[in-house]
Amino acid sequence: MIQAMIFDLDGTLVQTEKLKALSYARAVIELCPDKVSESEVVEAFKQVVGLSRHEVAQSLEKKFNLQEKAAERMEEFGVSTSWQAFIQVRLLHYQAMLADPQILLDHRWPYNMALLESARRANCKTGLATMSTCHQAQRVLEILQLQEEFDFVATRDDVHEGKPNPEIYTLVANMLAMPTSRCLVIEDSPAGVQAALAAGMWCIAVTTSFTRTAIHARQLLDERWVVDEADKLLPTVREMLAERMNDD
Repeated sequence: MIQAMIFDLDGTLVQTEKLKALSYARAVIELCPDKVSESEVVEAFKQVVGLSRHEVAQSLEKKFNLQEKAAERMEEFGVSTSWQAFIQVRLLHYQAMLADPQILLDHRWPYNMALLESARRANCKTGLATMSTCHQAQRVLEILQLQEEFDFVATRDDVHEGKPNPEIYTLVANMLAMPTSRCLVIEDSPAGVQAALAAGMWCIAVTTSFTRTAIHARQLLDERWVVDEADKLLPTVREMLAERMNDD
């Protein structure tokens, strides 16, 4: 029986993956020695979405030959590697977006938010497992007025290993005092799905334009549990809950 529901944040409850993609694109354009379009960077970001920040940065830095230009900014940011400087440039663009609350409000995923509300009404335990920093996650939750909607929130600051390592999901289950086999995870990225499954949890993937191709290509889940049309999420969750009703 499923008794807890754990949500990813970026790309699942709010379309911050889109905002992150745009922030990386603008940082690449700022640093890139060659002419590159925003759409090119966004497409490249889709290949690494869900990975840790340093993995994303290193991948894009290599793809767009940013090392030399980023290295010129190391002293400015007080960092020792070019990819760290690239991250700081990208964060300037991302923070400018987050400074406008309306941008986040306009990028909510309504059906996923409705599922969270439904879980709370049903007295289901709820958790959040995000690879955003604590500061970023708390700002997003505050703007979306979700601060009180989770029994436990875990961020990248709370774990040593990021998704697809299961550490963050295991942590949330422990803090909810819930066996992993009784937890249902709502994710959008392959790395997040892998992490949930590795933790021994059930998982439903709600895909986005950034993750849809990879989710289907990786075949991590039975296709029944992959939701491409957001309005199908609640019926899919009900189907899984019904199947798990008699599990020990």
